[in-house]
Amino acid sequence: MDRIPILQMGRALLITIQVDMHDQLALALEEDLTAKIASSGARGVLIDISSLEIVDSFIGRMLDNIAAVSKLMDAETVVVGMRPAVAITLVELGLSLSGVRTALNVDRGMAIIQQRLHDYEITDGG
Repeated sequence: MDRIPILQMGRALLITIQVDMHDQLALALEEDLTAKIASSGARGVLIDISSLEIVDSFIGRMLDNIAAVSKLMDAETVVVGMRPAVAITLVELGLSLSGVRTALNVDRGMAIIQQRLHDYEITDGG
């Protein structure tokens, strides 16, 4: 089965979804990401969905689940590159992605994560 690569950049993880997501791939990503957060101690997760043209309710719930699991593991999730049609579909499906921060592009998403890492270092004592 194919897997979506998870790249580590310091205390952040970067996921770029370049293929159409199907249910098994989404479940594998959720499992892989959880393991990677645990093994790396990452405090930020950036998911680039700019290549996704369609998001169904399962993929929307998977993004929400990833954010919830990441938060429980003390990592913030930022989704970037959401197309207008995807945003409309999520709203029509009633999925608010309450635990997910969003940004227009990777640069802005990484800025959110870098701020989170900075805040974490201050409160954690470095």
